Amino acid sequence: MIAFPYTKYLNAVLETDQAAGVLLMSAGAARELGIAEDRWLYWWGGAYTKERAWFVSERPDLSRAPAMAECARRTLASANVTIDEIDRIDFYSCFPVAVQSAAESYGVADGDPRALTVTGGLPYAGGPANNYTLHSLAAMADLLRSHPGEKGLVTGNGWYLTKHSGCVWSTERPTSDGIDPGPNAADPLPAPLPVVVASRGTGRIEGYTVVYDREGAPARGIVIGRTDEDQRFIANTPADRALLERFVASEQIGRKGRLSRDGELGRFEPG
Repeated sequence: MIAFPYTKYLNAVLETDQAAGVLLMSAGAARELGIAEDRWLYWWGGAYTKERAWFVSERPDLSRAPAMAECARRTLASANVTIDEIDRIDFYSCFPVAVQSAAESYGVADGDPRALTVTGGLPYAGGPANNYTLHSLAAMADLLRSHPGEKGLVTGNGWYLTKHSGCVWSTERPTSDGIDPGPNAADPLPAPLPVVVASRGTGRIEGYTVVYDREGAPARGIVIGRTDEDQRFIANTPADRALLERFVASEQIGRKGRLSRDGELGRFEPG
């Protein structure tokens, strides 16, 4: 276990020796260079968005990355396709939450027969730091060339599910101009919440994790929650092994506790 609920094999592997490349050009340039048309892929559309709340702790709903949902909407709209028309998918896969959030954002249901990666994903295929998406694009290109007419969706994200991108490719010529329709002014992204280090009072847990040491023992708990005054707080739990094991064994969302300060850090002691 690295940080509950993720084991080592659910975390990205970044220290890899890999390389990939992409050549992007006009159809005219490709013809001049003598590149056979059965090797061409066409950009159908894509989008880029980012959260207004950079850090997860600042987001009103810890279970959502609203800019990812907006990116999904804009990516599919720019390509003039629905998710049901997509044949191949590679969702950025730094951690399971990224894949789950992407599937939810794009409308890919549990049990969908389409694989969610064409590379094997960051925990298994690995990826050199922030360059994984170039590898998923290269892997997608190989697949689409061997399956002419199919459409492939590749996504990326950065930081704390903060920056999001998506693009659609195919060997077929696109049916639209691929222009990103832009944000929906009627449904703006939520603003960041101020985060406090509470020194007194009580609060309830909205999200938490337990961090493990190199010997595999639970070392500390990290809690994000709301005070009784409805302020967002972040705090550590006491380094009590029995307490941390209970945090892992049973759901703690909604649990109340006492807030105090431990130096510059907040402290949360469950009631």
